[in-house]
Amino acid sequence: MTKKPTILSGMRPTGRLHLGHLVGALENWVAMQREFQSFHLIADYHALTTNPDSSRLEELSLEMLIDWLAAGLLERNPAVKEQVRDLNIEHLTYGHLGYPVLQAADILLYKGEFVPVGEDQVPHVEMSREIARRFNLQYGHVFPEPEPRLTRFARLPGLDGMDRKMSKSAGNTILLSDPPQDIQARMRMAVTDPMKIRRNDPGRPEICLVYTYQKRFNSEEAPEIERDCRSGALGCVECKRRVADPIAHVLEPLRERRAHYEAHPEEVRAILDDGEHRARARAQDTMAEVHTAMRLG
Repeated sequence: MTKKPTILSGMRPTGRLHLGHLVGALENWVAMQREFQSFHLIADYHALTTNPDSSRLEELSLEMLIDWLAAGLLERNPAVKEQVRDLNIEHLTYGHLGYPVLQAADILLYKGEFVPVGEDQVPHVEMSREIARRFNLQYGHVFPEPEPRLTRFARLPGLDGMDRKMSKSAGNTILLSDPPQDIQARMRMAVTDPMKIRRNDPGRPEICLVYTYQKRFNSEEAPEIERDCRSGALGCVECKRRVADPIAHVLEPLRERRAHYEAHPEEVRAILDDGEHRARARAQDTMAEVHTAMRLG
């Protein structure tokens, strides 16, 4: 049997996930899991880079894992500058500056060959490649050089229209667990073309974040929406409604699966324990190879 290549990716456990996580990571992970041997880590140490309070790590980790399962996974850094800006961090710690090295350790420990990430994480993957090359040159080939894998919509803009990605810390999200009425309410707050004040005003879809959502979640109607926006035949209120409904439709099966896992926490814990057991076995094998290559006994 041909050995499947390995992918490694993960997220910091910050609780319930949002639409940006779905299009920027989860859809890609789910699509790849049948072709690759997949390791997806709950990066709890990484979470301490932005919040040193560890008292809720387990709760937030389980909330995130439930969203992973709801999205269809496991079926059988933002960049430093963005974290500082988005989280209003005044004092950098080594947790931030050393984040790419911590990420590299995760990738290399499980011998990740491909790393599904958002575009902001590509420089971190490159650092992992450099570390792998340096180790292999010094001690012999142990680690593959991981390659980033991006999705078409690797970065989904937040609803606030401030040219930054969707982020719970910025309050500009649609959660994967949001019911249809909440999605409608959140979309009504989305920022649109500032030059399109009244319905009959011609719009500029190319600068409107709502149209970005149309292309991703309402692709069949997107050409018509673009035409009517430019002509002034379509107002922003109606445009938002026409994308909120498809988003709610996409998330409906996720909400149903999430309800199941919320009602069966023992299944979630069993999946977590099984994944931890398999990941530990891979990590032990890798460290044994490292010790042999470095002649550490």
